[in-house]
Amino acid sequence: MATDTKETKYPISGNLAENEKFFIEHAGLNTTFDIGIRKLQILDFQVNMYFLNGLCDTKYITEILKKITSISDDEVDHIKFKEILENRIVNQSVSKVKSLDDAVDQLLSGLILFFIEGIDYALAADVRSYPGRQPQEPDTEKIVRGARDGFVENIIVNTGLIRRRIRDERLRYEIMQIGERSKTDVCVAYVKDVADPRLVKTIKQELEAIEIDGITMADKTVEEFLVHQGFNPYPLVRYTERADVAANHLLEGHVLILVDTSPSVIITPTTMFHHVQHAEEYRQAPAVGTFLRWVRFLGIVASIFLLPLWFLFVQEPSLLPKEIAFIGPNEQKNIPIVVQIFLADFGIEFLRMAAIHTPTSLSTAMGLIAAALIGQIAIDVGLFVPEVILYVAVAAIGSFATPSYELSLANKIARLVLLIAVAAFQLEGFVIGCTLFVLLLASIRSLNTPYLWPFLPFNAKALWQIIIRTSVPGAKLRPSIVHPQNVKKQPK
Repeated sequence: MATDTKETKYPISGNLAENEKFFIEHAGLNTTFDIGIRKLQILDFQVNMYFLNGLCDTKYITEILKKITSISDDEVDHIKFKEILENRIVNQSVSKVKSLDDAVDQLLSGLILFFIEGIDYALAADVRSYPGRQPQEPDTEKIVRGARDGFVENIIVNTGLIRRRIRDERLRYEIMQIGERSKTDVCVAYVKDVADPRLVKTIKQELEAIEIDGITMADKTVEEFLVHQGFNPYPLVRYTERADVAANHLLEGHVLILVDTSPSVIITPTTMFHHVQHAEEYRQAPAVGTFLRWVRFLGIVASIFLLPLWFLFVQEPSLLPKEIAFIGPNEQKNIPIVVQIFLADFGIEFLRMAAIHTPTSLSTAMGLIAAALIGQIAIDVGLFVPEVILYVAVAAIGSFATPSYELSLANKIARLVLLIAVAAFQLEGFVIGCTLFVLLLASIRSLNTPYLWPFLPFNAKALWQIIIRTSVPGAKLRPSIVHPQNVKKQPK
């Protein structure tokens, strides 16, 4: 449950010893090494500063301490001490905290706290400096031309990357904390006069209703609570690590979810066709972008239907026209063709997993060895026929050409199910399997959004913009599927 709904049980006391006792009992002060306290005597008042090593910038803390300790040398007015102290905290973000529960939450988030003797509130200064890497181009969304900055694990950096591209006063970032123990920062981003208010309200309600200890797996955990996917393999939200892609979807009327510690941003709502578009198409001329899109579509179709269709022709050669009757294995092996296909397909999965876990300096060499030696040797010893290797490789390349990694894995599962249907029932299995596949996709709804829109339900103009990469000046309307408040993209 979001922790901002937690009731205040322990108000801050003017007795600093009582406050310190609370931190010892509830936050592990004097036990956990990264929580510290600095006790200061300024004028006639005692001030306790609490800090968390690792999430605070020591340079800022040192500068603040220099300013507040100089009060004893520069000031003599004891009556206005708390106002003077607050003014000497040289930080752009200083707030008052009224409860010890909130004080602990802010301390563990990386803020420093000042408790003043005789005052029933604390001053919190934001000096956070989270460890992390600098923005760089995402490995999974590389392009030839365009921006090279991508999201990182710091939610503040990520919101800044989007704000740099959309300097609109109507861009909203609403933040909350999720996880009773992790208290992870989660931000809902949208453009106020564009996004559907009902969608924004629904997403916020779903997020606030999450009850869990922590979301250490970040955005994926949030997604499972948000869309209730179950065992459906097809992705119901889109992930991106590119700030330009995220900003473009915001302007179309989508709602984004940013989770601290995750370099990916969740885009909602999405259809299947959102997962088959790539930023590279919009960094080239419309004609070139359309060509790239068609090639990518061809690869996606091949990754699903090529192997089942070839296997069907192997099972029933009479279905082949005379012009392409040469398709099919010229020799028989002891191992059935369907088993060869599954072995080869799983072998590629083994190689993919091994490449992920292999150091970069060795992964290329490992891939060459696997492709050149294992594949050829498997053919020579009679384990596979050459055509199985060919068509499995083409299907695998089609999977890698799919822009969405999650969609490529779902398509692989669909391909294997179609293979089983063809092996069991030949032509009838292929036809029934393809029909059930389309019906499954048509039945999926993500946040009340049809998954096959604009194909089902049919929308000719929107479908045209998916088939053809239209020029930016010609795309004057936002997609209707997100129910934008402001339909026109370009103001008069």
